[in-house]
Amino acid sequence: MSGAATAAARRRPRRRVMAPWKDRQDRFSWMKALVLAAAFVPALFTLWWWTQGQLGGRPVMEAIHQTGLWAIRFLLIALAVSPARAVFDAARVILLRRMLGLTALAYALAHFGLYILYQHGNLITVASEIALRFYLLIGFAALLVLAALGITSTDGMIRRMGARWKRLHVLAYPVAAVALLHYFIQTKANVTEAVVFAGFYMWLMGLRLLPAAWRANPAALLGLSLAAGLATAGVEFAWYAIATGINPWRVLAASETLRYGLRPAHIVALTGLGVAVLAAGRRMFRRLGADGRLAVSRV
Repeated sequence: MSGAATAAARRRPRRRVMAPWKDRQDRFSWMKALVLAAAFVPALFTLWWWTQGQLGGRPVMEAIHQTGLWAIRFLLIALAVSPARAVFDAARVILLRRMLGLTALAYALAHFGLYILYQHGNLITVASEIALRFYLLIGFAALLVLAALGITSTDGMIRRMGARWKRLHVLAYPVAAVALLHYFIQTKANVTEAVVFAGFYMWLMGLRLLPAAWRANPAALLGLSLAAGLATAGVEFAWYAIATGINPWRVLAASETLRYGLRPAHIVALTGLGVAVLAAGRRMFRRLGADGRLAVSRV
């Protein structure tokens, strides 16, 4: 490097790495700090249960399941950040999206690392299992794409990639769908939680398809909730019809009553209904506040 280039490099201001618990103004953020702390809780519980012998007869396999489950949970929570900002006009929650996405990646990497441990570190066996088992193949593909999204999530990569960054990070949506399919296949018979996750995913994707002006509209959210509930029942019916020997009509009939408790379709619809109620309450309080300010100004 020439002397001029060296001098220029020395004059160039160094970019400071921002702590994950600070906002973009380099101020401490309670919201980010609490979410960061919460991200470690599932891993700490799994580790504690492992050391206490509470993960059953195959602790490594149970840890694999736990980390994979939390990877999907955090990925869905990350996908819910933008809808939450739109529905509740909460601009600051967008600060959590990167952290939640990286948390999902961390649990997915732990999931894969534990699988390698389960295979006694034999990478040839791991590779052959991935090649021979469809659900492992799609899970590994989802992990690779998720890793690419994580690597390119820095501010520097966003600046360097420009418009290509958005095109790449749109892949978060199909990655979540593939991860859910991976979860469905390995869960086998009892797919209740997988169906609930699929319902939440469809609700989130449905909200993104709504016109921007409708996303905080309680009536639109109510309609979306009912549609997501019906779609969830359809997914559950289709899964039992295609992948199991269980009569899917009996499963569908269970969703038409509360006699057997809450079914996945009920959970998804009621959750969406709760969001619609909160959105309606927020709109009402804003209107009351605006009317109060108007009355004060007239006085």
